[in-house]
Amino acid sequence: MPKMKTKRAAAKRLRRTASGKLKRAGGWKQHKLEKKDPRRRRALRAAKLVDKADAPRLRVLVPYL
Repeated sequence: MPKMKTKRAAAKRLRRTASGKLKRAGGWKQHKLEKKDPRRRRALRAAKLVDKADAPRLRVLVPYL
């Protein structure tokens, strides 16, 4: 059986935690930052976990991550 290919776009956007969950960057941090409160901008830096319902679908895209 040949190796599965990793979807490179997904690999660049996802990381795996020590417990095996998938971690992603959050949105809302690209533009129009002047009107956002500094505390809100700081909170948006933090990574989020991929939702439990979406994780199986995304694991197929990055089988070796």
